[in-house]
Amino acid sequence: MTFICLDFTSIIIYNIIKIMTSFVDLKFINKISSRLERFKEKKKYLFNFRCPYCGDSKKSKWKSRGYFYRVKVDMFYKCFNCGIGANLANFLKKIDHNTYKEYVMEKFRGNTKQLKDAPKFKKFDFKPTKFIDKNILDDLKKISDLKTNHPARRYLTKRKIPEGFLDKLYLCDNWQKWVNKVKPGVLNVQHSNNEVPRLIIPFFDTNDDVFAFQGRAFGKELPKYMTIKLDESKQKVFGLERINLHEKVYIVEGPLDSLFLPNSLAAAGSDLDLRIRPENQVYIFDNEPRNKEIVARMYKCIDSNNNIVVWPNDVKEKDINEMVILGKNIAQIRDIISKNIYSKLSALTKLNNWKRC
Repeated sequence: MTFICLDFTSIIIYNIIKIMTSFVDLKFINKISSRLERFKEKKKYLFNFRCPYCGDSKKSKWKSRGYFYRVKVDMFYKCFNCGIGANLANFLKKIDHNTYKEYVMEKFRGNTKQLKDAPKFKKFDFKPTKFIDKNILDDLKKISDLKTNHPARRYLTKRKIPEGFLDKLYLCDNWQKWVNKVKPGVLNVQHSNNEVPRLIIPFFDTNDDVFAFQGRAFGKELPKYMTIKLDESKQKVFGLERINLHEKVYIVEGPLDSLFLPNSLAAAGSDLDLRIRPENQVYIFDNEPRNKEIVARMYKCIDSNNNIVVWPNDVKEKDINEMVILGKNIAQIRDIISKNIYSKLSALTKLNNWKRC
């Protein structure tokens, strides 16, 4: 009987902690909600608004792709436009430093204020679903197993993707059907652009488990890329299973570009926190000097003391894959990269000149 009582007491204590932790997070979300454009509650522990980091869509004032969501007892932030993710503390630090300090003090001192003061949100329990299944790719065809004249294989051959990676890329005949099987309800709106074949680029972690995947259109379907995470707790980064973090790491934008460089990762539109020494990171952005989002992210890298590549004016190709397609070999590309790595003041000077091109 004594053991039962102790166990029951532990459950009660755990639930009290869970409620109070959620209460503090909700209180501060409520406190800043008036400052978040188009803020609204979508469902239990899920709130939507325009991203304050990237400003969301510059073409449409109605698009809102920033979300607060809950993992276990804590709230997190994610933008599905710029890819930025943060816990609530870091989000508040970005919005208002004073509110951030108040939150930290209250969150970690075990505040037990009465629930009657709780913000007027519904009490709910949203937990991002994890679909980690090593067999999710079994329904797909490896590109390496397709005949050489198959349209999907011809597409990758035309783009000169290294043969050694074709067994890591897959063909999906019906994107919507397969995605909804792997992660039900993600594509719940019937659309002709979702019922077409797509190239599947799996994101593996260091244990070789798939935690995300990108579907790339073969034609002109929009969006061109769709990346779906199966585990919201992990960063959206491609190439972890083959990387050596103790050597120089080249971080590019697109997964296919990363296949041409040694020890390379693809950020896939997200800001990474790799816990690598800054001198061992080299960020390589697409060669688009008029792209404001790319320029902003390059400035952010410089502020973080990271190395960046600033493409010289005589390079006209948009990205590494286009360089390969148009005739540059890997040795030439690596030589261009090695000669154009900058940091700190030199990076700032080069970037200021490059963005005017």
